Amino acid sequence: MMSESAEPVPLVLQQNDWDTLGRLAREAIRSWLGKIAPPSAQDLSEGLQQRAGVFVTLYYDGQLRGCVGTLSDGEALHRAVPRMAVAAAFEDYRFPPLREEEVDRLTIEVSLLSPLREVPSPEHIEIGAHGVVLVHQLARAVFLPKVAVDQGWDRPTMLEHLCRKAGLPVDAWRWPETKLFVFTVAARSFPPRD
Repeated sequence: MMSESAEPVPLVLQQNDWDTLGRLAREAIRSWLGKIAPPSAQDLSEGLQQRAGVFVTLYYDGQLRGCVGTLSDGEALHRAVPRMAVAAAFEDYRFPPLREEEVDRLTIEVSLLSPLREVPSPEHIEIGAHGVVLVHQLARAVFLPKVAVDQGWDRPTMLEHLCRKAGLPVDAWRWPETKLFVFTVAARSFPPRD
């Protein structure tokens, strides 16, 4: 168990493992569209067999096009990343399903999450360094570290938006029974293919 003061640390991968994850993510989307066979990872390295929470974010011409992930570390990276890529492309309720003509112009960002660490108060959340999970009974919402930075939010504003995302009143982050967890990420972006 992680001590309260220890900073959560994401997995460390070699560059060739990152490249494989980027390839698997793009191939999984193409496969879902019926354009190629399902992706496969040959001679899996130890890095690709590690388990971690994973998010895959898609950008089309620089605009968010989908983002789906899992906080669970129940699946090896070489399986979790393609599955989250397909979910981001076709199951993110905020966007219509990805069209075939968009695939070549996608930037795919893969984020590997550290284990979650509960924080005793919001003051322990560092904007830009921490992703945040807010949990109140059955309601839950998560933001990756870059969300608050990209939106220009301070800590209270970010927490209000996190409450809205969870379907809670904007001040629910102040309630004593609401729990806050932080995590860090290691991320790589894979630009469109020429």
